[in-house]
Amino acid sequence: MLSPAEWGIIALSLKISAVAIVLMLPVAFGLAWLLARTRIPGKLLIDALVHLPLVLPPVVTGWLLLLAFGNNGWIGGPLARWLGVSLMFRWTGAALAAAIMALPLMVRAMRISIENVDRRLEGAARTLGASRAYTFWTITLPLAMPGLLAGTVLGFARSLGEFGATITFVSNIPGETRTIPLAIYSALQLPGGENAVTRLALIAVALSLVALALSEWLTRSARRQ
Repeated sequence: MLSPAEWGIIALSLKISAVAIVLMLPVAFGLAWLLARTRIPGKLLIDALVHLPLVLPPVVTGWLLLLAFGNNGWIGGPLARWLGVSLMFRWTGAALAAAIMALPLMVRAMRISIENVDRRLEGAARTLGASRAYTFWTITLPLAMPGLLAGTVLGFARSLGEFGATITFVSNIPGETRTIPLAIYSALQLPGGENAVTRLALIAVALSLVALALSEWLTRSARRQ
């Protein structure tokens, strides 16, 4: 049985991951559309920057977030001085770190889905007088939706497992930034923490398996269209 503290850790992890995905969803879709449907200078560089968190050590990503969004950072400084908003040592900062780490997987899945939409169907709709907006909402988006959902679920699973960038950026604070991976790390440092590690690890495995299975099902649904 899970303790009340462990239930709190799971609830916090789900909240942080949900906020991370809601925060990053429009950004991920916009970048996926940009990479799939436009020809602009520097597209290769944009693609590389989007996928950079996949290959960078997560600690480096957390350090970069610290430089940018810390209380003295070039973004975090003005937020703290002018709006009184601080992401340091807050669950909102953990959500930002999780969102950044999930972004490459979301963009990749969404881009493939958008690229697989049959452009001839869009062309036929335009020929029949449909506007670009109407064509997007009635043809492009429904056809791409399974892939978009798969990318969203995959990003959610990735954000649940985020560790390195989070602990570097917002530390490991009980009740505020201590998600499941950080709680497992903390329990490993304590004598007799093996039982807590086992319980939390099983929960992490179960959540990840469900998310991956759902993402795979959505991907296969997109392929059958």
